[in-house]
Amino acid sequence: MSEIKLKITGMTCEHCVRAVNKALKDVPGVTDVEVTLQPGSAVVHGEMDPAELISAVTSEGYTAEVQS
Repeated sequence: MSEIKLKITGMTCEHCVRAVNKALKDVPGVTDVEVTLQPGSAVVHGEMDPAELISAVTSEGYTAEVQS
C-alpha cells in the first residue's frame, strides 16, 4: 500500500473538508483518507493513480497537487 500527500487549496470550512474527503474515498483503490483544513492537505492510502486523486478534488471545486 502506498501513501500520497496532497496540497489542497480552496477549502475554507469543515463542509469543504467533508466534500474532499468523500471525493477522495470514492477513487478506486483508496483505503483511507485524512483531510485537514489547515494547512489544506490530505494523506491518501491505498493503490491509486495520483491523477485520479487530483481530478476528484478538482471536481469538487478545489485545486490539488502532489507534495513530494
